[in-house]
Amino acid sequence: MDASMWVAKTGLSAQSTRMTVIANNLSNVNTVGFKKDRANFQDLLYQRIVQAGSQADVVAENPTGLMLGTGTRVVATEKIHRQGNMISTENSLDLAIAGDGFFGIQQADGTIAYTRDGSFKLDNAGALVTSSGETTIPQINIPQDALSINVGRDGTVTVELAQGGGAVQVGQLQLSRFVNNAGLVPLGRNLYAESNASGQPIVGIPGAQGAGMLMQGALEASNVNVVEEMVNMIETQRAYEINSKAIAAADGMLRFLNNNL
Repeated sequence: MDASMWVAKTGLSAQSTRMTVIANNLSNVNTVGFKKDRANFQDLLYQRIVQAGSQADVVAENPTGLMLGTGTRVVATEKIHRQGNMISTENSLDLAIAGDGFFGIQQADGTIAYTRDGSFKLDNAGALVTSSGETTIPQINIPQDALSINVGRDGTVTVELAQGGGAVQVGQLQLSRFVNNAGLVPLGRNLYAESNASGQPIVGIPGAQGAGMLMQGALEASNVNVVEEMVNMIETQRAYEINSKAIAAADGMLRFLNNNL
């Protein structure tokens, strides 16, 4: 009977982990470029009491066998890299990626991170940076006498200079693609790092070789669907409750044995 309580306990632990994943999704519903997580479950090892196909007697074989499961666990959390909705901001420094790809970001320690968050700013030197002050790769510098900034769908950055200076190209944004986006390691601050699972970055111009195109004056919203997450939350809560009832039922059966035998 204690085995059933242990199996139900693994269910409680797994559903609690799933609830944590759902809560993180809901908390990031307004995070620019956020990609929702999904908890993947896996059943645990089985106790093989009778092996399927073993001899039942001299002639017959057991067609199914007797194997008792030992519970479940969350084996992985997976980022769902589905396109989020586009939000118009009319800010020339806001860039959204329509399609596959990530902006390359130079971190303070010299390593490269990747992001879908295109809410860029200008630092005191005119460099294009993230909200945390980290520069893009390649670095884009905007002249101080620029009147306006235009970013093409292919990542070409041009500015209109003051005093009739005309339009001048100041840089070319690039996007990095990965064979397995789900293998990227989330770092926080809307950043990802490559891993052995994601593969090496494939760097190219937006709109070429499968990379998405850029949309100026827009941001990509989180791809979290609140209604879907609420349904998942209710489902998780009910599963947690039924596992707790299984423990209570097993405890009641043991109490009955102790009191009556």
